[in-house]
Amino acid sequence: MPELTLKQVAARLDARLDSQLMAQESVMVRGVAGIETATPGEITFIANPKYAPLARTTQASAVLVTEDFSALPTQTTSALRTKNPHLAFAKAIELFQQPPRYAAGIHPSAVIEASAKIGKNCHIGACVVIGKDVVIGDDCVLLPHVVLYDGVQIGNNLLAHSHVSVRENCRIGDNVILQPGVVIGSDGFGFAKTDDNKWYKVFQSGIVVIEDNVEVQANSCIDRASIGETRIRAGAKIDNLVQVAHSCDIGENTLLCSQVGLAGSTEIGKNAILAGQVGVVGHLRIGNNVIVTAQSGIPGDVEDGKVVSGSPAFDNKQWLKSVSIFNKLPELAKAVRSATSAAQTSKKD
Repeated sequence: MPELTLKQVAARLDARLDSQLMAQESVMVRGVAGIETATPGEITFIANPKYAPLARTTQASAVLVTEDFSALPTQTTSALRTKNPHLAFAKAIELFQQPPRYAAGIHPSAVIEASAKIGKNCHIGACVVIGKDVVIGDDCVLLPHVVLYDGVQIGNNLLAHSHVSVRENCRIGDNVILQPGVVIGSDGFGFAKTDDNKWYKVFQSGIVVIEDNVEVQANSCIDRASIGETRIRAGAKIDNLVQVAHSCDIGENTLLCSQVGLAGSTEIGKNAILAGQVGVVGHLRIGNNVIVTAQSGIPGDVEDGKVVSGSPAFDNKQWLKSVSIFNKLPELAKAVRSATSAAQTSKKD
């Protein structure tokens, strides 16, 4: 593991080193850690104000903080001041740790159809299956047990972890990461009721299109459209255990957090955030820059820029007031019953 001086770290991160002692510039840094567990020789960060008091007790050699953060420096801990401490910390990790690298080559147990086209410098792992007419770009990594059905098209620099499945004719852009167990292009949940009250499966003839710089994390499913396409637009990030139903359209740089469930034909704009366990009714639009807080249910369209909460979801500020009142309902009900009883007694008198 490389070691760098604090001065070198500051330069690499474009941060301003703020220390009471000039000697701190030459302190050696060997890694990064959380603020509660960091030891001398490590750096950490504070982005959330609730952790600010820990700046006075951390053992870290330096803490990445904002320019106006006032609790540092101390005699033993320096401040690395930057506009975005969280982003700087993410880059700091890369100074000391690097992801695994996979040598180009094809494992002898891989099964690849003759009509498939594979680009330069690709790593094809054990037991990978690549179907007919598949096209794979350069510098792609397919780890063990990845399956690409017939007609799949993939751009450059894909990283597909173990047990990823991409079904027929789906398209994936450049710089996409698929974490273990991701399923792209599974059948949409489409069934028509027959005259004798049974369910008739609707053939899912569409595809999934994943644009550039998308990451889909473990065990999430993105369904193919019955007709047309399901599209995940550039820069979107999808957390573990997310369900994206058929014909959805997810906007650029939107986040879908764990256990979000989208019904069919949901449209989500750019830069939206759906927090954990959000459920969305189908055939509606969630606008640009919308935030939906955890465990909310979305029954209708949401305008651009809104923050909504609850089930059914409505304006977050109003929801917070409502929750506060809800906790007082027993007390309020008791007061109403008492007042009603007093009024009835007075009326009798």
